[in-house]
Amino acid sequence: MSKLAHDIILKPVITEESMMGTAFKKYTFKVAKNANKVEIKNAVEEAFGVTVAKVNTMNCKGHLRRYGRYEGYTPAWKKAIVTLTEDSKTIDFFDGLL
Repeated sequence: MSKLAHDIILKPVITEESMMGTAFKKYTFKVAKNANKVEIKNAVEEAFGVTVAKVNTMNCKGHLRRYGRYEGYTPAWKKAIVTLTEDSKTIDFFDGLL
């Protein structure tokens, strides 16, 4: 059973540091925890119509949060930094944010 692109790419990560990477065609996404680099590459190419050169992934731990006398951890998640090839077009969604 193959996964759809929108099952793998959950949402873009919009931070000051990730926005600086868009100048070098590096885009950051929150992805499914069980997705591997090949699946992420195929999902980005299918969803945005671009050519991916490289995918870097990292698992992000949940942070400790307190609410009154109760405390717990936010969910852990996976982040993928996708680098496009030089001749690839940019992702339009991120262009509107700059």
